[in-house]
Amino acid sequence: MSDNHWGESGASSTPQAASDSTKGTGDGRPGTQKEWRLIEKMVNSLHVEHRRSRRWGIFFKLLTFVYLFSLLAIFYVGKDLDADKVVPQDHTAIVEVKGPIMDDEEASADTIIHALRDAFKAERSRAIILRINSPGGSPVQAGYVYDEIKRLRALHPDKKVYAVITDIGASGAYYIAAAADEIYADKASLVGSIGVISSSFGFVELIDKLGVERRTLTAGENKAFLDPFTPLKDKDREFWQSVLNTTHQQFIAQVKQGRGGRLKGGEEIFSGLVWTGEQALELGLIDGLGSSSMVARDIVGAEKLIDYTSRPKALDRIIERLGIGVAKELALQMGLKSDYQLR
Repeated sequence: MSDNHWGESGASSTPQAASDSTKGTGDGRPGTQKEWRLIEKMVNSLHVEHRRSRRWGIFFKLLTFVYLFSLLAIFYVGKDLDADKVVPQDHTAIVEVKGPIMDDEEASADTIIHALRDAFKAERSRAIILRINSPGGSPVQAGYVYDEIKRLRALHPDKKVYAVITDIGASGAYYIAAAADEIYADKASLVGSIGVISSSFGFVELIDKLGVERRTLTAGENKAFLDPFTPLKDKDREFWQSVLNTTHQQFIAQVKQGRGGRLKGGEEIFSGLVWTGEQALELGLIDGLGSSSMVARDIVGAEKLIDYTSRPKALDRIIERLGIGVAKELALQMGLKSDYQLR
């Protein structure tokens, strides 16, 4: 009797104790809460490791694909193809003058001249279009290009050069355009700015306030005549102004030589002002309103446009793109935000 009573009371208390100390595993086998949590951690760890392994697998597969593609490109695009071989038909050659005209820039004299020589040399090119979108730059670089255009025109009198200004053709860019047979622009293009500028800053009072002592040693009394930390002397200002005036007169002479009697305005043309395409047409700075396609189609008579602009070598382009592509994919795999772009 007492045994039965003990069994009844044990039966009523044991399930409660079991619920506090055990947890079903779903297959009828009990396990402790500690063991269950350990299993959960192991499963989660395996899941994270699998996901990480899959991401790196995708990355290395992509890297291998890019590497193999680069090898193929190196073999099959070892050098830039000649445009005449790609398109064996009459066409209009395009040479871009884009950005600042400076020695180390995309629109350097060496780059433009190399492209011009190729365009003139091509047997199937009917004419050359200088497609200009530049605010200007070095008068030396612009002068090199101007002289080379004149030389090439004399060697190939059957091929005309047309300058087409898109957004802007100012200062040194117009200097180059003036060497062309004809100049075209859009009605809203910015044209002109025939002038020369030299700008700097003076820090004489600032250096005094900071208590800094300026020490400059020269051999030649005028060697430091444009030192921004010393007052600008009247004789130095006059000398430098004479340099700018001389350069300006050279610019004016080249424009007059290139444009001839087509110039209709007065001295305001050479004042450094910039004009819209419509205003430039009235002043004789350009010959008409139109685009590169219009000039090729309606004036040259060879609608097909072939770009002769010098580009980086194929291998250099591949290496650059490969580097950017790998870095971008690596950033994504490392969990960086996608709104950051590599440029």
